[in-house]
Amino acid sequence: TAVAYSSSDTKSWGDYDYQVLDDGTVEITDYKGSDTNLVIPSEIDGKKVTSVGNFAFKDCTSLTSIEIPNSVTSIGGAAFYDCTNLTEVKIPDSVTSIGTAAFSYCTSITNIEIPDSVTSIGNWVFLGCKSLTNIKIPNSVTSIGDSTFAFCTSLTNIEIPNTITSIEDYAFRGCESLTNIDIPNSVTKLGEGVFNSCTSLINVEIPNSVTSIGNEAFIHCINLKEITVDKDNENYSSVNGVLFNKNKTELIAYPNQKGNTYTIPDGVTSIGIGAFLGCISLTDVEIPNSVTRS
Repeated sequence: TAVAYSSSDTKSWGDYDYQVLDDGTVEITDYKGSDTNLVIPSEIDGKKVTSVGNFAFKDCTSLTSIEIPNSVTSIGGAAFYDCTNLTEVKIPDSVTSIGTAAFSYCTSITNIEIPDSVTSIGNWVFLGCKSLTNIKIPNSVTSIGDSTFAFCTSLTNIEIPNTITSIEDYAFRGCESLTNIDIPNSVTKLGEGVFNSCTSLINVEIPNSVTSIGNEAFIHCINLKEITVDKDNENYSSVNGVLFNKNKTELIAYPNQKGNTYTIPDGVTSIGIGAFLGCISLTDVEIPNSVTRS
């Protein structure tokens, strides 16, 4: 969403650059200091700070901790991008939106608490946060965006509330420490490559609410043993841990640890994109004459 300013002039206040919004409040647009532990002011030049702007603290590698005041309602895109030494962030419950790539490549953050006030989390927000170990998504959020947690290689635990309806493309790609994920029965969409290269993932249960699973959702999950689908799901099914469409005419995904040989059942007419991609344990596949497309 474009931000409307009362003036195009950027003003300075100490180590901060800022602009005054149409409502008379302030958006911080840049930080030029070198503090390690920073408390963002709630007022600048007597005006309330309501927004941390796009790229405002990008590449501030001196920062190890930051406290955002409870006057702030939005954190802009890439606001803290590549703050590689940042370990602690305090987000107040005044914040309602966190922009695209806001904390991407903050490689030292181990834990971050998203307040219940947040209703919108942009794409790639925690992309490449390789030290992040656990996170709880508040029930005010309805979607996990594209690549939100991609390459969070230390992430072992994530709590997804039953308000989430979609988990978008590559949301958990490369989360190689994630052994289990509980998909709530509110989710209708699992995006393309959503669990790509989750190399520690062992089992996945698809609830009956899911109506769409993107291509290559489980590729390179080398320790995946089985994918099970709720029997009441109207779009998908599983047979001995192998994922099919509901009427079992399309084989969608074969778990690598299912076995080194597999005979595709008669009646299957198509093999989905990437159905066997990354199945490094598989040595032999028998394809029936019923298959006409792969």
